Amino acid sequence: MMSTGELLRWILSTPVQFVIGRKFYAGAYKAMCRGSPNMDVLIALGTNTAYFYSVYSVLRAATSVNYMSTDFFETSSMLISFILLGKYLEILAKGKTSEAIAKLMDLAPETAILLMYDQEGNVVGEKEIDSRLIQKNDVIKVVPGGKVASDGFVIWGQSHVNESMITGESRPVAKRKGDTVIGGTVNENGVLHIRATFVGSESALAQIVRLVESAQIAKAPVQKFADQISRVFVPLVILFSLLTWLAWFVAGRLHSYPNSWIPPSMDSFQLALQFGISVMVIACPCALGLATPTAVMVATGVGASQGVLIKGGQALESAQKVDCIVFDKTGTLTIGKPVVVDTRLLKNMVLREFYDYAAAAEINSEHPLAKAIVEHAKKLHPEENHIWPEARNFISVTGYGVKAEVSDKSVIVGNKSFMLSSDIDIPSETLEILMEEEERARTGIIVAMDREVVGIISVSDPIKPNAHEVISYLKSMNIESIMVTGDNWGTANAIGKEVGIQKIIAEAKPEQKAEMVKELQLSGRTVAMVGDGINDSPALVSADVGLAIGAGTDVAIEAADIVLMKSNLEDVITAIDLSRKTFFRIRMNYVWALGYNVIGIPIAAGVLFPSSRFRLPPWVAGAAMAASSVSVVCWSLLLRYYKSPKIVSS
Repeated sequence: MMSTGELLRWILSTPVQFVIGRKFYAGAYKAMCRGSPNMDVLIALGTNTAYFYSVYSVLRAATSVNYMSTDFFETSSMLISFILLGKYLEILAKGKTSEAIAKLMDLAPETAILLMYDQEGNVVGEKEIDSRLIQKNDVIKVVPGGKVASDGFVIWGQSHVNESMITGESRPVAKRKGDTVIGGTVNENGVLHIRATFVGSESALAQIVRLVESAQIAKAPVQKFADQISRVFVPLVILFSLLTWLAWFVAGRLHSYPNSWIPPSMDSFQLALQFGISVMVIACPCALGLATPTAVMVATGVGASQGVLIKGGQALESAQKVDCIVFDKTGTLTIGKPVVVDTRLLKNMVLREFYDYAAAAEINSEHPLAKAIVEHAKKLHPEENHIWPEARNFISVTGYGVKAEVSDKSVIVGNKSFMLSSDIDIPSETLEILMEEEERARTGIIVAMDREVVGIISVSDPIKPNAHEVISYLKSMNIESIMVTGDNWGTANAIGKEVGIQKIIAEAKPEQKAEMVKELQLSGRTVAMVGDGINDSPALVSADVGLAIGAGTDVAIEAADIVLMKSNLEDVITAIDLSRKTFFRIRMNYVWALGYNVIGIPIAAGVLFPSSRFRLPPWVAGAAMAASSVSVVCWSLLLRYYKSPKIVSS
C-alpha cells in the first residue's frame, strides 16, 4: 500500500531532518546536559514526532495490503525550513545591532606617515607604515583630509580636526601646538605633526570599542525576569503539548466529538498528534530571551554614535528610573577652565613675586583652580619653561587648598575654611572682599604667607552654555536637580540662581558628596550623579547612575556608569531619554512575547476548532514562532532611528 509519493517524501525529508536540522539536535543535547531545556528541545521533539510517526506509517503501509498511511514528512521539513528562515532573518537583524562597533572599528586608518629625524631633530624623511606598527613617541604626519592614526599631541602645525565620529561634536575643533588629538578623527585643512602617546589597545578608540562591546553583552537586571520564565517555560510547554494530544486522542476514542470534525486524510490519533505538535512548536521562549539584549545592544550602539557611552544594561535600567540628579559645579555646570580675573594684594609685595610663591605651592595640585593660578603666573614670565621655586612638605587637602614650604616662607593657598582650620586670622577687609566676589559668582582664593593673609586671587569659571535650559528641561521630565560643590556658599548660590537650581550644598568634601547621595537614596530617590573630577569619584560610585563628563579625569570616567564624551550637559538629557525609550521598547517586547504565547498556545491546542473548525497546522505554527522572534528584534532595531530631544534656548 506504500505509494511512490510517500517514498519520495521520505527520501527528501530525511536530509532536511538530520542534516539541515542537526543544529537543533546539538542544541537540544547541550541544553539537556545543562538541565535547562530550550527552544531547540521543543523543535527537536516536534519535528521528530512528525518524522518518526510518518516513518512508522509508511513502513506499516509497505507491509500491509489494506492500511492507508498518512504521513507528516512535509510537516517536519517545512517546520525546520521556516524556523531556519526565521533564525536567518533574526541573525541579519541582530547583526545590525552591532553596526555601531563595526563603524567605530572602521574609523582607524590602515596606514600612517611616519616622520624620521636626524640627531639634531630635523625631519630627514618619511615613510608609509601600517598604523598598527605605530609605537609610543613616534611622530606621525597627518595631511589635510587624512585620518589621525593615533592618540597624541600636536608638536608642529595648526589645523581644524573633525572629532564628530568620536565625541559627537559636530563642529571641527581648532588644533595647534600642544593640543591633544584622538586617533580616528579627520584632519580638515592644515598639516599636523603628532607625537603618539596612546597606541594600540590603549587608544581612546580601542577603549570605546571595548566599552561598547562589554556593554552589549552585559545583562540588564530585567533580563532575570525572562530567564526565570524560560527555566520553567519549556518543561511546561512539553507537558501541555502531551496533555493536548492526550485530551484530543481520548476525546476521539470516546467519540466525544462527531467524526465530521476529522479531516478526510486523518484519523482521531493523527488529528490529536497534529494539535500536540503545533503546541510544541508555536511556543516561543526565544522572543522572551531576545526582548532585552537586542534593545540594549541597539541602545548602547546608538548612544556611542551620539557621544554617550553607556556601560551596559544595568546602567540603562537605572538611568530610566532616575528622579533626582546631583550636579558637581566645577567642570560640570561650569566650563571647568577657571581663569584669574582679579588680584587684591593686602601687603606691600611685588605682584610677580606674590604669584611665584602661589604658583610654586599650587603646581603639584590637580584642581582646576590651582591650574588657573599657575597659568596666570606663567603670563607674568614671558620666557618659556620658567622654573618655579621648589615647594617642600607639600600637603593637599581636597576641596580646601594646599600647604607648602616655598623658599624661606610657609605658604597656604585655599578657601576661608582652610585658613580657619590652619589657625590663620582673616582680617575683616578680606572677608568683605570675599563677599563681594561671591556675589559676582567668583571664587575668592586666599593666599597666606608665614601665617598672614597677603592677598586674594579672584577666579571665575564661566557657566556652560544651555546649562539653564538643561535644568529646565530636566524639570519638565520630573527630575529634580541639586548642585553640590566644594566651593563657598556665596559663589554656589550665585551660580545656582543663574542656572535655575534651588537646592544647593556648598563647601562639601568628596566623602560628603557621597554621603549626600546615600541620604537621597535612603529617602527613596533614584539618584544620578554628574561629575568630572577625582573628588567626584566616591559620589559617582555611590549613585544609582554615575555620569562622567568626558573631558574629566580618567578616575571619574572609570567610576561612572555613563560617560558623556562631548562634555555637553545636553547629553545628560540624551542619556536619560534614551534609557527611557529603550525600556519602553523592552516592556513592549515582553508584552508582545508573553501575549503571543498566551494567545498562540491555546489556538494551536485547538481551542477554536470546535466552534470554527480552525486549526493551525504545525508548519504554520512554526512559521508564527519564527515570526515572533523576528518581530521582537525588528521592534528593538527601530531604536536605531532615535533622535535626542532638542532643547530650545530661551
